[in-house]
Formats: sequence, C-alpha cells, structure tokens
Amino acid sequence: MVDMAEEVKSKPVLSKAEGWNGFSLKPRKDMPEGLWVRCPTCEHMLYKSTVEENLNVCPECKHHFRIEAATRIKYLVDEGSFQEVLSDLTTEDRLGFKFRDTTYKQRLKAEEKKCGVKEAMRIGKAFIKGRGVVLAVMEPNFLMGSMGFVVGEKFCVAVDKAMEEKLPLVAVCCSGGARMHEGVVSLGQMAKTSAVLAKLDEARGLFISVLTDPTTGGVTASFAMLGDCLIAEPRALIGFAGPRTIAETIKVELPEGFQTAEFMLEHGFVDMIVHRKDLRNEIARLIDYCQK
Repeated sequence: MVDMAEEVKSKPVLSKAEGWNGFSLKPRKDMPEGLWVRCPTCEHMLYKSTVEENLNVCPECKHHFRIEAATRIKYLVDEGSFQEVLSDLTTEDRLGFKFRDTTYKQRLKAEEKKCGVKEAMRIGKAFIKGRGVVLAVMEPNFLMGSMGFVVGEKFCVAVDKAMEEKLPLVAVCCSGGARMHEGVVSLGQMAKTSAVLAKLDEARGLFISVLTDPTTGGVTASFAMLGDCLIAEPRALIGFAGPRTIAETIKVELPEGFQTAEFMLEHGFVDMIVHRKDLRNEIARLIDYCQK
C-alpha cells in the first residue's frame, strides 16, 4: 500500500498563480478585451455586441448608454444621407487658459486625437425617414460636450441654414454646459444661440430638441430647452446645476428621481420621453404634423 504522506509529498506544489485546483489564475492570452459592459443601472454584465445591436440600450432595464456623435447620427438619419459642414472649424485659446500642468491648446489636441473630431458639435444636412432636416449633434466625449465659441457658432450656422432652406432643425443635446476654458466667450454663446432661435421662431421654422444624458449647465440654460418640441430619452439627466450641488447649497433632501427625464415630464419641462429605437419615427411624425 502506498503511504499517503509519501504520495502527497511526491505531487508538485501548485503556485498561487496556477491555482490550487489546477486552474490558472493568469489572464488568458486568447481572451479578447472589451467583450463585456456593465450596465450602470441594473449592474448586469452584458455582451457589448448585444448592447450595440440594441442601439446601445440595456436589454434588461432599458438603460440608455451615452453614445458618441457619429453613432448617434448613424442611428438617427437615413443611411448615407448626412452631409457635414464646418468639420474643420477649431477654436482659439483666447484666454491663455492653463489647468495644473496642461494648457487649453494641449487639451484640445488630446481631445481631437481621442475623439476623432475637432469640436463638440457636428452639423449638416440629412434625411430622417425621407424628411430633409438640418442636424446639430453634440459630441459628449469631447470635453464633456461643453459649449465654447465653436459649438455656439456651429449651432448658429445650423439655424441659419434651416431658415435659408426652410428645413426643420433637429438638435441632439448632450453636454456638461458652457466651457470653462473660454470663460465669458462661452457664456456669450448662450445669448447668441438663444437670439438666433428667436429669429427662427419669427420665420415660423420648426426646432426639435432631443435631450439626452446628460443635458446640463449653459446648454440647458440656452438652446437645449428652446425647442418647439422637447424630446427626452428615458432617465436622461436634465438640469442646470447638478443635483448634488443643489442639495448641498439649499440643504434640502431632493425628491426621488430629481432632474431625470421622467421628473421633468411630470413637471412640464419636456413634452415627451421617447425610447431611442422610436426616435426616427417620432421626429418624422412631428415634422409631418407641423407640415414642415
């Protein structure tokens, strides 16, 4: 009979990296990265491809993930119909802004390299279910979709183009607000975008504003909330100051769901909440209803 003690001694000792049960704890070299994504609402681990096939909406809880401008345009317009203008327009560092060890110019170059676009808004003409529109889509990944000089100017050009060609204007808003790097220059764009929309209103043009997560700060306080029809995506954060800032300032416990799209709809600040998969149909229906 084999001595059990001797048998144990004869077996090789497994390292911690190899695992006590013979399973390696080392990362598998053949396992590609980025296959999974965690939903921030229901916390389910989801196949990234499944989420993308579902228009970047969680199939479990219907959480709408934030998406880049290029993806937004792809989901919204008829295939191949978007004709972009002013894609090379860039801003200037008029204030010589510095933050810690980085200048504004350096930050702009880094954001352009990261996002593949030169600014936080893309504008152009397109078709949505055969209806011609002028489209303005914010890029949330470029400096948090903040509005500086270029974003304001691009939006004004889009409004002018809508008036000139008598087309509906559709804006998809996703922003952290006015851009602090440009100071009063960015704040001035709040007034300018509001003024040009007043001209569009006088010309009896149609402006549909789509509010996505998040729409905050100076963008909310200017063009985002001035649409003839305000559409919000489910659970989108919409407001001026953030809920934590408000709570700390007024020292009051805020109601549940404060500043969500559903809260805003209940209190009359938006007109409707539309699932991402229904946006194309709803915008086309509104254009037809307004005979634009």
